[in-house]
Amino acid sequence: MNPGSGTLIINIMSEGKAETYEGVYQCTARNERGAAISNNIVVRPSRSPLWTKEKLEPIILQNGQHLVLSCRPPIGLPPPIIFWMDNSFQRLPQSERVSQGLNGDLYFSNVLPEDTREDYICYARFNHTQTIQQKQPISVKVISAKPSRERPPTFLTPEGNSSNKEELRGNVLSLECIAEGLPTPIIHWIKEDGTLPINRTFYKNFRKTLQIIHVSEADSGKYQCIAKNALGVIHHTISVTVKAAPYWIVAPRNLVLSPGEDGSLICRPNGNPKPKISWLTNGVPIEIAPDDPSRKIDGDTIIFSNVQERSSAVYQCNASNEYGYLLANAFVNVLAEPPRILTSADTLYQVIANRPALLDCAFFGSPLPTIEWFKGAKGSALREDIYVLHENGTLEIPVAQKDSTGTYTCVARNKLGVAKNEVQLEIKDPTRIIKQPEYAVVQRGGTVSFECKVKHDHTLIPTVMWLKDNGELPDDGRFTVDKDHLVVADVGDDDGGTYTCVANTSLDSVSASAVLSVVAPTPTPAPIYDVPNPPFDLELTNHLDKSVQLSWTPGDDNNSPITKFIIEYEDSMHEAGLWHHQTEVSGIQTTAQLNLSPFVNYSFRVVAVNSIGRSVPSQVSEHYLTKAAEPDKNPTTVEGLGSEPDNLVITWKPLNGFESNGPGLQYKVSWRQKDGDDEWTSVVVANVSKYIVSGTPTFVPYLIKVQALNDVGFAPEPAVVTGHSGEDLPMVAPGNVHVNVVNSTLAEVHWDPVPLKSIRGHLQGYRIYYWKAQNLSKRSKRHIEKKILTFQGSKTHGMLPGLEPFSHYRVNVRVVNGKGEGPASPDKVFNTPEGVPSAPSSLKIVNPTLDSLTLEWEPPGHPNGILTEYTLKYQPINSTHELGPLVDLKIPANKTRWTLKNLNFSTRYKFYFYAQTAAGSGSQITEEGVTTVDEGKMAMASRQVDIATQGWFIGLMCAVALLILILLIVCFIRRNKGGKYPVKEKEDAHADPEIQPMKEDDGTFGEYSDAEDHKPLKKGSRTPSDRTVKKEDSDDSLVDYGEGVNGQFNEDGSFIGQYSGKKEKEPAEGNESSEAPSPVNAMNSFV
Repeated sequence: MNPGSGTLIINIMSEGKAETYEGVYQCTARNERGAAISNNIVVRPSRSPLWTKEKLEPIILQNGQHLVLSCRPPIGLPPPIIFWMDNSFQRLPQSERVSQGLNGDLYFSNVLPEDTREDYICYARFNHTQTIQQKQPISVKVISAKPSRERPPTFLTPEGNSSNKEELRGNVLSLECIAEGLPTPIIHWIKEDGTLPINRTFYKNFRKTLQIIHVSEADSGKYQCIAKNALGVIHHTISVTVKAAPYWIVAPRNLVLSPGEDGSLICRPNGNPKPKISWLTNGVPIEIAPDDPSRKIDGDTIIFSNVQERSSAVYQCNASNEYGYLLANAFVNVLAEPPRILTSADTLYQVIANRPALLDCAFFGSPLPTIEWFKGAKGSALREDIYVLHENGTLEIPVAQKDSTGTYTCVARNKLGVAKNEVQLEIKDPTRIIKQPEYAVVQRGGTVSFECKVKHDHTLIPTVMWLKDNGELPDDGRFTVDKDHLVVADVGDDDGGTYTCVANTSLDSVSASAVLSVVAPTPTPAPIYDVPNPPFDLELTNHLDKSVQLSWTPGDDNNSPITKFIIEYEDSMHEAGLWHHQTEVSGIQTTAQLNLSPFVNYSFRVVAVNSIGRSVPSQVSEHYLTKAAEPDKNPTTVEGLGSEPDNLVITWKPLNGFESNGPGLQYKVSWRQKDGDDEWTSVVVANVSKYIVSGTPTFVPYLIKVQALNDVGFAPEPAVVTGHSGEDLPMVAPGNVHVNVVNSTLAEVHWDPVPLKSIRGHLQGYRIYYWKAQNLSKRSKRHIEKKILTFQGSKTHGMLPGLEPFSHYRVNVRVVNGKGEGPASPDKVFNTPEGVPSAPSSLKIVNPTLDSLTLEWEPPGHPNGILTEYTLKYQPINSTHELGPLVDLKIPANKTRWTLKNLNFSTRYKFYFYAQTAAGSGSQITEEGVTTVDEGKMAMASRQVDIATQGWFIGLMCAVALLILILLIVCFIRRNKGGKYPVKEKEDAHADPEIQPMKEDDGTFGEYSDAEDHKPLKKGSRTPSDRTVKKEDSDDSLVDYGEGVNGQFNEDGSFIGQYSGKKEKEPAEGNESSEAPSPVNAMNSFV
């Protein structure tokens, strides 16, 4: 053995024959605490025996017959590798017709004349001894006569219609079917009771051999090989049973206990057949080992109770069946030790801001100490909602901030004592390049400058270095580096490349790069710039499970350097024809290591980019199908909501094909009640997005998780979400409902909340139903219309607006959840107080006389109480629309008609009318009415004739107008000649400053005009047939002009004259014609 170790060295070369050391070896390590033993190690010498001499007769057969050339190599250790060659050591060609079986024999489904040769030689290579043995050559002669008749397939191996095969778990299962026939049969494979695993199935030897790697018990079953040619089909069924040497489900682990504690060792293997378990103590079978009252064996578990220090020992678990065995050592150490912290005291940790900080606290003790961390001198224990406390005592701050700086104390406790240790944490600002070097194009012989400005924590000292193409800068005086710049003078072609600025501190490092392109001086004519030509010659190398290397040759850059290459991929298995962005690399790279996802049939293409634009994509690379793997993520948007009171509908967003990572995507749906002690219930469903759990209690919280799996395995443990089973209608109505009436139109309702358990769902709020049962002043026969108000959340009061005064209301309250409403509370009755009434419904003026008007009205539509009286106010309106004195009159509430007497005749009155209750006066309604005109004077006016419409009068007016025009012309002429006329003389004599020049619009002289003479007359308004005076009617009447009138009328009664002594009113609205001014006044203007 080597000194200081347990390694045993056997030098066979100098210490005898290998056979001398053949046997089973086992290592035992022992000290005062116990003994551990190793697995059995079997040592066997390799053997490569010679072939036995035999005389082989030549084989002669007809063209088309089948042939089997036996190899039967000598049995060696390990078994040899068989292959067939000729005398020139050239491998014999194989095909679907000629192939080598698993046993080494060479099979011909049918022979051809070219199969004739004398040197069919079987070779056996013994790798361990590095020797090759050969069999005597076999001579085969095919008579090239007329070929044999065509025939259907028959199996050369295996024989018969069925056979059995056993294989061990984890090995490679190899199934072989070789058939003869003419023409040559084709072999196919199926699994009768399932499908062949896609990523673990391979076909060898021209599909005559089916191989399944990493076999498990699930691969047991019946496999069928099918041989087919033009003349028939045959089948052979191979029943496969997968056995298993023992393997661990739970292996025993070392156990550290303190005196008086309890513990257990678990040894749980599996295998086929089921392994037998035996226990040993310190290498001795436990049945004959010294008795220990603290231990008890229960099958695959040793239970320790109230252990003492003498219970320390090494236990071995041996699990074996006919195919192998397992042996595991577990040290049970009974130890009483107070806590000890192994991390150095006052260790200083420096971390860059926004990065994780890990503060170590290595510890030891028995019983196992509990670890707590504190910040500062008087800080409380740090909680796991912000920090991560690892089992080894390390405190992790996932995202360290400036305020994380400080002293942290680690405290280890067990029942034997307490240990503390303080460490310091400092948070530093990250190093940043705030001004990065930029891409540059420089002509040969020029100078270029790259800038790199760094910002860093003031307590850290940065070092800035420059690299060219990831290597050191050339040792050349043309390269000058100062604080923030790299300057390259007299640039040559070799200076082109990527220049990188790297800023390092003791805690972090950042870098930024820029490409320098060196071009020749601009030629004449100037070059043509264009997008690059596409890359070509794409090649995939270094094929790994989750990565591959892609290389390409760039196309011409068309006088503009390529700045980057964009790599895209297509997944022809899941999204054929759709290209996705994979990555980008620098324009000087021609290879890229690509990270891949499992179970994707990749093909790639590359696009080159320069300052002009993008090239067309390259030709597509070859396809690369990655191996399947278990999913690396779980479904998202997991929810649990009930659609019925007794179910739970679990939904999720399923993975897409790219995320499945393999075939056979399924989901393991698990659930259990949140507040119960039930175990998880699980079910595996197909690639769907919903599962319904039936028979659940109503509205109970459930913990839910959905885990993805495929044929390879399970995704990581999923997150647990909380859902609820279905809701049902609430069972209980709100209690203690009472109403506070705020005013005649507003009330406030209060109620007690419903217990949460009786809601049986998510509380949506409370709903108030209220309706007017009747009006207190009169009974309503209308249909009762209920109003609804909903108050969200857990409110216990609400306001009822828009109530009608003096009304009788009923109200009830119901709780609402996601399912609907609960029962109503008992109706509460309340009354609203009186309010002011609305305006009377109508007001009409009827039966007007010379001195009286009668008013009729309808009571208010909404009295809002008991009417006490009506108030009527009225006042006269004179001809200038001025209001006279206001008269106030009270009318009993039971009246709907009232006559006003002793009024002025032919006078307009305005009325204001409103009702009153005990609460006050309501809105008013207004109306206007006119007393009638004196009939005698109206009759006299009607006999007058309106001469304005007579023909002779119109002719006279035209003559007068002509005379006036002649007079104006004469005056104008005399004035221009300097002559004077009477009016002119008068003007010159008095020089009145008020005299106005002639008006241009009507030709009259200002000082002689009368403003009143030219105002148009108004027509009188007529009273409607129903004698009701409308507000919009004209206020004018001929009665206004009845007395003191010096006017003239035509025989038809039309008015043609001018009123004297009364100022005319403005024109009234309505269908009245525009009348011409009086001709008499027109003449007077010039007198």
